[in-house]
Amino acid sequence: MVNFKERVYKWLFTILAFSSLVFLAGIIIVLLSESLPIFSKVSVFKFLFGKSWYPTYEPAEFGILPLILASLWVSAGAMAVCVPLGVGSALYLNEIASYRQKAVLKPLIEVLASVPSIVYGFFGMVILAPFLQGFFHIPIGLCALSASLILGIMATPTVCSIADDALSYVPNSFREASFAVGADRWQTLTRVVIPAAGSGISTAVILGMSRAIGETMTVLMVAGGAAVIPGSFFDPVRPMTAAIAAEMGEAPVGGDHYHALFAIALALFAVTFIFNIIAEMISRRFRIKLGLSG
Repeated sequence: MVNFKERVYKWLFTILAFSSLVFLAGIIIVLLSESLPIFSKVSVFKFLFGKSWYPTYEPAEFGILPLILASLWVSAGAMAVCVPLGVGSALYLNEIASYRQKAVLKPLIEVLASVPSIVYGFFGMVILAPFLQGFFHIPIGLCALSASLILGIMATPTVCSIADDALSYVPNSFREASFAVGADRWQTLTRVVIPAAGSGISTAVILGMSRAIGETMTVLMVAGGAAVIPGSFFDPVRPMTAAIAAEMGEAPVGGDHYHALFAIALALFAVTFIFNIIAEMISRRFRIKLGLSG
Protein backbone atom coordinates (compact mmCIF):
# COMPACT_ATOMS: atom_id res chain seq x y z
CA MET A 1 0.00 0.00 0.00
CA VAL A 2 2.84 2.37 0.89
CA ASN A 3 4.63 1.65 -2.38
CA PHE A 4 1.40 2.29 -4.30
CA LYS A 5 0.99 5.71 -2.61
CA GLU A 6 4.61 6.57 -3.34
CA ARG A 7 4.13 5.73 -7.03
CA VAL A 8 0.96 7.84 -7.15
CA TYR A 9 2.75 10.80 -5.57
CA LYS A 10 5.69 10.34 -7.90
CA TRP A 11 3.52 10.37 -11.03
CA LEU A 12 1.42 13.25 -9.71
CA PHE A 13 4.42 15.47 -9.05
CA THR A 14 6.01 14.40 -12.33
CA ILE A 15 2.89 15.48 -14.24
CA LEU A 16 2.82 18.80 -12.38
CA ALA A 17 6.50 19.38 -13.10
CA PHE A 18 6.18 18.70 -16.82
CA SER A 19 2.92 20.66 -17.16
CA SER A 20 4.92 23.88 -17.31
CA LEU A 21 6.72 22.53 -20.38
CA VAL A 22 3.36 21.74 -21.96
CA PHE A 23 2.16 25.30 -21.35
CA LEU A 24 5.40 26.70 -22.75
CA ALA A 25 5.13 24.54 -25.85
CA GLY A 26 1.51 25.61 -26.29
CA ILE A 27 2.45 29.29 -26.10
CA ILE A 28 5.21 28.84 -28.68
CA ILE A 29 2.92 26.89 -31.04
CA VAL A 30 0.18 29.54 -30.84
CA LEU A 31 2.63 32.40 -31.39
CA LEU A 32 4.20 30.68 -34.38
CA SER A 33 0.93 29.63 -35.99
CA GLU A 34 -0.59 33.10 -35.64
CA SER A 35 2.48 35.11 -36.60
CA LEU A 36 3.87 33.18 -39.57
CA PRO A 37 1.14 34.31 -42.05
CA ILE A 38 2.38 37.92 -41.90
CA PHE A 39 5.73 36.85 -43.32
CA SER A 40 4.06 35.88 -46.56
CA LYS A 41 3.27 39.59 -46.98
CA VAL A 42 6.49 41.09 -45.63
CA SER A 43 9.95 39.61 -45.22
CA VAL A 44 11.39 38.95 -41.78
CA PHE A 45 14.17 41.48 -42.40
CA LYS A 46 11.75 44.22 -43.44
CA PHE A 47 9.46 43.38 -40.52
CA LEU A 48 12.25 43.65 -37.96
CA PHE A 49 14.15 46.57 -39.48
CA GLY A 50 11.43 48.53 -41.27
CA LYS A 51 11.17 52.10 -40.00
CA SER A 52 7.41 52.58 -40.42
CA TRP A 53 4.62 51.01 -38.41
CA TYR A 54 1.33 51.91 -40.13
CA PRO A 55 -0.72 48.69 -39.99
CA THR A 56 -4.05 50.35 -40.83
CA TYR A 57 -2.88 52.45 -43.79
CA GLU A 58 -3.27 51.45 -47.41
CA PRO A 59 -0.81 50.09 -48.27
CA ALA A 60 0.01 48.94 -44.76
CA GLU A 61 3.57 49.11 -43.43
CA PHE A 62 4.72 46.59 -40.85
CA GLY A 63 8.19 47.74 -39.79
CA ILE A 64 8.63 47.28 -36.04
CA LEU A 65 12.06 48.92 -35.65
CA PRO A 66 10.48 51.96 -33.90
CA LEU A 67 8.77 49.60 -31.45
CA ILE A 68 11.97 47.61 -30.82
CA LEU A 69 14.04 50.76 -30.28
CA ALA A 70 11.36 52.16 -27.98
CA SER A 71 11.49 49.00 -25.85
CA LEU A 72 15.29 49.16 -25.74
CA TRP A 73 15.35 52.87 -24.84
CA VAL A 74 12.81 52.45 -22.08
CA SER A 75 14.47 49.30 -20.73
CA ALA A 76 17.91 50.93 -20.76
CA GLY A 77 16.54 53.93 -18.89
CA ALA A 78 14.84 51.65 -16.39
CA MET A 79 18.11 49.80 -15.81
CA ALA A 80 19.88 53.10 -15.16
CA VAL A 81 17.36 53.67 -12.38
CA CYS A 82 16.81 50.24 -10.86
CA VAL A 83 20.37 48.87 -10.88
CA PRO A 84 21.85 51.58 -8.60
CA LEU A 85 18.72 51.64 -6.44
CA GLY A 86 18.28 47.87 -6.25
CA VAL A 87 21.91 46.84 -5.81
CA GLY A 88 22.61 49.77 -3.52
CA SER A 89 19.62 48.92 -1.35
CA ALA A 90 20.70 45.28 -1.19
CA LEU A 91 24.24 46.28 -0.19
CA TYR A 92 22.94 48.58 2.53
CA LEU A 93 20.49 46.02 3.90
CA ASN A 94 23.00 43.18 3.89
CA GLU A 95 26.22 44.90 4.88
CA ILE A 96 25.47 48.15 6.70
CA ALA A 97 21.96 48.32 8.13
CA SER A 98 21.28 47.28 11.70
CA TYR A 99 18.82 44.51 12.46
CA ARG A 100 16.11 47.03 13.34
CA GLN A 101 16.67 49.04 10.17
CA LYS A 102 16.59 45.91 8.03
CA ALA A 103 13.36 44.76 9.71
CA VAL A 104 11.72 48.02 8.64
CA LEU A 105 13.30 48.70 5.24
CA LYS A 106 13.14 45.24 3.65
CA PRO A 107 9.34 44.87 3.97
CA LEU A 108 8.87 48.42 2.68
CA ILE A 109 10.97 47.67 -0.41
CA GLU A 110 9.07 44.45 -1.02
CA VAL A 111 5.76 46.33 -0.78
CA LEU A 112 6.74 48.06 -4.03
CA ALA A 113 6.56 44.70 -5.78
CA SER A 114 2.94 44.21 -4.67
CA VAL A 115 1.69 47.53 -6.03
CA PRO A 116 -0.38 46.94 -9.23
CA SER A 117 1.25 48.26 -12.38
CA ILE A 118 -1.79 50.38 -13.21
CA VAL A 119 -1.25 52.30 -9.95
CA TYR A 120 2.28 53.09 -11.12
CA GLY A 121 0.78 54.16 -14.42
CA PHE A 122 -1.66 56.56 -12.74
CA PHE A 123 1.18 57.99 -10.66
CA GLY A 124 3.22 58.53 -13.81
CA MET A 125 0.36 60.19 -15.68
CA VAL A 126 -0.90 62.46 -12.90
CA ILE A 127 2.28 63.41 -11.05
CA LEU A 128 5.49 62.46 -12.83
CA ALA A 129 4.64 63.44 -16.42
CA PRO A 130 3.41 66.98 -15.57
CA PHE A 131 6.44 67.48 -13.33
CA LEU A 132 8.90 66.44 -16.06
CA GLN A 133 7.06 68.57 -18.62
CA GLY A 134 7.42 71.67 -16.46
CA PHE A 135 10.92 70.92 -15.20
CA PHE A 136 12.48 70.22 -18.62
CA HIS A 137 10.14 72.52 -20.60
CA ILE A 138 9.21 69.78 -23.06
CA PRO A 139 6.01 69.66 -25.17
CA ILE A 140 4.65 66.55 -23.42
CA GLY A 141 5.55 64.73 -20.24
CA LEU A 142 4.40 61.34 -21.50
CA CYS A 143 7.68 60.20 -23.00
CA ALA A 144 10.45 57.61 -22.77
CA LEU A 145 11.92 59.31 -19.69
CA SER A 146 8.65 59.01 -17.76
CA ALA A 147 8.32 55.35 -18.69
CA SER A 148 11.95 54.68 -17.78
CA LEU A 149 11.62 56.21 -14.33
CA ILE A 150 8.41 54.37 -13.51
CA LEU A 151 9.70 51.03 -14.82
CA GLY A 152 12.96 51.54 -12.92
CA ILE A 153 11.04 51.95 -9.68
CA MET A 154 8.91 48.90 -10.50
CA ALA A 155 11.96 46.72 -11.20
CA THR A 156 13.86 47.86 -8.09
CA PRO A 157 12.27 45.30 -5.69
CA THR A 158 13.18 42.44 -8.05
CA VAL A 159 16.80 43.53 -8.32
CA CYS A 160 17.05 44.28 -4.60
CA SER A 161 15.57 40.97 -3.48
CA ILE A 162 17.74 38.76 -5.71
CA ALA A 163 20.90 40.80 -5.08
CA ASP A 164 20.23 40.63 -1.33
CA ASP A 165 19.96 36.84 -1.51
CA ALA A 166 23.21 36.67 -3.47
CA LEU A 167 25.02 38.84 -0.92
CA SER A 168 23.67 36.78 1.98
CA TYR A 169 25.23 33.65 0.43
CA VAL A 170 28.74 35.11 0.62
CA PRO A 171 30.42 33.33 3.59
CA ASN A 172 31.27 35.54 6.57
CA SER A 173 34.75 34.04 6.49
CA PHE A 174 35.43 36.12 3.36
CA ARG A 175 34.66 39.32 5.25
CA GLU A 176 36.60 38.25 8.32
CA ALA A 177 39.66 37.38 6.23
CA SER A 178 39.50 40.78 4.53
CA PHE A 179 39.28 42.61 7.85
CA ALA A 180 42.11 40.47 9.22
CA VAL A 181 44.54 41.72 6.57
CA GLY A 182 43.72 45.36 7.32
CA ALA A 183 40.98 46.18 4.79
CA ASP A 184 38.28 48.60 5.87
CA ARG A 185 34.56 48.08 5.32
CA TRP A 186 34.51 49.87 1.94
CA GLN A 187 37.44 47.86 0.59
CA THR A 188 35.88 44.64 1.84
CA LEU A 189 32.61 45.55 0.22
CA THR A 190 34.00 46.51 -3.19
CA ARG A 191 36.89 44.05 -3.52
CA VAL A 192 35.60 40.96 -1.72
CA VAL A 193 31.84 40.86 -1.19
CA ILE A 194 30.64 42.27 -4.51
CA PRO A 195 33.00 40.13 -6.66
CA ALA A 196 32.01 37.03 -4.67
CA ALA A 197 28.32 37.77 -5.28
CA GLY A 198 28.89 39.02 -8.81
CA SER A 199 27.04 36.21 -10.58
CA GLY A 200 23.99 36.58 -8.36
CA ILE A 201 23.95 40.34 -8.80
CA SER A 202 24.23 39.88 -12.57
CA THR A 203 21.24 37.54 -12.43
CA ALA A 204 19.30 40.19 -10.51
CA VAL A 205 20.09 42.81 -13.15
CA ILE A 206 19.05 40.55 -16.06
CA LEU A 207 15.78 39.55 -14.39
CA GLY A 208 15.12 43.20 -13.61
CA MET A 209 15.61 44.00 -17.30
CA SER A 210 13.20 41.20 -18.23
CA ARG A 211 10.70 42.71 -15.82
CA ALA A 212 11.08 46.12 -17.44
CA ILE A 213 10.97 45.02 -21.07
CA GLY A 214 7.88 42.85 -20.51
CA GLU A 215 5.78 45.44 -18.66
CA THR A 216 2.63 46.49 -20.51
CA MET A 217 0.14 48.66 -18.65
CA THR A 218 2.59 51.20 -17.31
CA VAL A 219 4.28 51.93 -20.64
CA LEU A 220 0.89 52.04 -22.32
CA MET A 221 -0.13 54.83 -19.96
CA VAL A 222 3.03 56.93 -19.66
CA ALA A 223 5.25 56.33 -22.72
CA GLY A 224 3.27 58.58 -25.09
CA GLY A 225 2.19 56.01 -27.66
CA ALA A 226 4.02 57.40 -30.72
CA ALA A 227 5.31 54.66 -33.05
CA VAL A 228 8.34 56.63 -34.23
CA ILE A 229 12.06 56.09 -33.87
CA PRO A 230 13.05 57.99 -30.69
CA GLY A 231 15.68 60.69 -30.91
CA SER A 232 15.96 61.29 -27.16
CA PHE A 233 14.37 60.28 -23.88
CA PHE A 234 12.04 63.27 -24.17
CA ASP A 235 10.27 61.81 -27.23
CA PRO A 236 6.97 59.91 -26.93
CA VAL A 237 7.47 56.24 -27.79
CA ARG A 238 5.47 53.06 -28.20
CA PRO A 239 7.24 49.92 -26.92
CA MET A 240 6.27 46.51 -28.27
CA THR A 241 4.10 45.59 -25.29
CA ALA A 242 2.16 48.85 -25.54
CA ALA A 243 1.58 48.35 -29.28
CA ILE A 244 0.09 44.89 -28.70
CA ALA A 245 -2.16 46.06 -25.85
CA ALA A 246 -3.34 49.20 -27.65
CA GLU A 247 -4.00 47.66 -31.07
CA MET A 248 -5.13 44.08 -30.50
CA GLY A 249 -8.69 45.14 -29.72
CA GLU A 250 -9.09 46.90 -33.06
CA ALA A 251 -7.25 44.39 -35.26
CA PRO A 252 -9.61 42.17 -37.31
CA VAL A 253 -9.09 38.53 -36.39
CA GLY A 254 -7.18 36.76 -39.14
CA GLY A 255 -6.09 39.99 -40.84
CA ASP A 256 -2.56 41.15 -41.54
CA HIS A 257 -2.63 43.55 -38.60
CA TYR A 258 -3.72 40.74 -36.30
CA HIS A 259 -0.91 38.43 -37.44
CA ALA A 260 1.63 41.27 -37.24
CA LEU A 261 0.76 41.83 -33.58
CA PHE A 262 1.33 38.15 -32.90
CA ALA A 263 4.69 38.45 -34.67
CA ILE A 264 5.58 41.32 -32.31
CA ALA A 265 4.59 39.08 -29.40
CA LEU A 266 6.82 36.33 -30.79
CA ALA A 267 9.78 38.73 -31.01
CA LEU A 268 9.12 39.94 -27.46
CA PHE A 269 8.82 36.37 -26.22
CA ALA A 270 12.14 35.49 -27.84
CA VAL A 271 13.88 38.45 -26.20
CA THR A 272 12.56 37.77 -22.71
CA PHE A 273 13.16 34.03 -23.12
CA ILE A 274 16.80 34.69 -23.99
CA PHE A 275 17.19 37.01 -21.01
CA ASN A 276 15.77 34.39 -18.66
CA ILE A 277 18.01 31.67 -20.09
CA ILE A 278 21.05 33.89 -19.55
CA ALA A 279 19.91 34.63 -16.00
CA GLU A 280 19.46 30.92 -15.28
CA MET A 281 22.92 30.12 -16.68
CA ILE A 282 24.52 32.80 -14.52
CA SER A 283 22.53 31.69 -11.48
CA ARG A 284 23.54 28.06 -11.99
CA ARG A 285 27.17 29.06 -12.33
CA PHE A 286 26.79 31.04 -9.11
CA ARG A 287 25.34 28.04 -7.27
CA ILE A 288 28.13 25.80 -8.52
CA LYS A 289 30.76 28.29 -7.31
CA LEU A 290 29.08 28.40 -3.91
CA GLY A 291 29.00 24.63 -3.75
CA LEU A 292 32.69 24.40 -4.60
CA SER A 293 33.62 27.12 -2.13
CA GLY A 294 31.60 25.40 0.62
